Amino acid sequence: MKLLTITRPDDWHLHVRNGAVLKTVLPHTSRQFARAIIMPNLKPPVTTVAQALLYREEILQAVPADVDFTPLMTLYLTGSTTVAEIKKAAESDHIHAFKLYPAGATTHSDSGVSDIKAIYFLLAAMEKQDIPLLIHGEVTGEHYDIFDRERVFVDTTLSDIADKFPALRIVVEHVTTSEAVQFVQAAGANIAATITPQHLLFNRNAILAGGIRPHYYCLPILKREPHRLALVRAATSGNSKFFLGTDSAPHLTSLKESACGCAGCYSAHAALELYAEAFERAGALDKLEGFASFYGADFYRLPRNSGTVTLEKTTWKIPSSYGETGNTITPLKAGEELSWKML
Repeated sequence: MKLLTITRPDDWHLHVRNGAVLKTVLPHTSRQFARAIIMPNLKPPVTTVAQALLYREEILQAVPADVDFTPLMTLYLTGSTTVAEIKKAAESDHIHAFKLYPAGATTHSDSGVSDIKAIYFLLAAMEKQDIPLLIHGEVTGEHYDIFDRERVFVDTTLSDIADKFPALRIVVEHVTTSEAVQFVQAAGANIAATITPQHLLFNRNAILAGGIRPHYYCLPILKREPHRLALVRAATSGNSKFFLGTDSAPHLTSLKESACGCAGCYSAHAALELYAEAFERAGALDKLEGFASFYGADFYRLPRNSGTVTLEKTTWKIPSSYGETGNTITPLKAGEELSWKML
């Protein structure tokens, strides 16, 4: 029997929704992770400190009684966000970042920012208040190929933000391209990135080869194999600029398996096991603890966790779905086997 014990990790990019979906998915996350950065793209979006604190209480009510889990809240940045709200967020013990969605970039991003330069004054306020900016890094114009949208955003918008706000702490969320990896590697210590399990394990063939597989469809979309390999090298390098962020995004199965399916992979059911599989394939299990448990906490200036979790090298089969009949969520790799299991 092979066991792997690491410091209890955190998830630095997570969607848990609300209502019945929240109650279904949160036990999966809270079992593995001590903390998680909670995305604010609900309907309506979480744009104020007051809304975030109410959402935090709803999340805490869904945490199993025997589990210690802390939601780290974020606010949705819009053109209507005020400098006063940024200051209030920076002063709150429970608000840890603002999330920037280019309008139309992904699920529930219609309230996002259409002209990012028009909110530069808000980024200046964030820089002054020293509160991080989390960026979904894609351009959204219809004339851009979906596989090029991250690269173009990095070359244009992200580069400009980094130049104009050199002290602003930035997390480039769910990077998917070699260009994004190279940008983060070359940037200052104030710029980091999260990497998802699906982008470490799969390339775009997982969505398209042999038939369309909607449960592998997410945004930013899976890319070509050279990009996946660049992500694996970054995640397993020991570079503290790259850390775990699942971007686990639950949608009801009926909304994924439809004529216009939602973007998002649900990975919280086996997040740490999926990462372990990716790191083992790369011969880098010794690098998993830093990536999963240390680097994100350090970037957010939070203490590292003191507990541990243990994974066993054993084969198990992922359930075909979670939730109640007629209201189910299909997980990533549903019905398939994994080679690591958390005890």
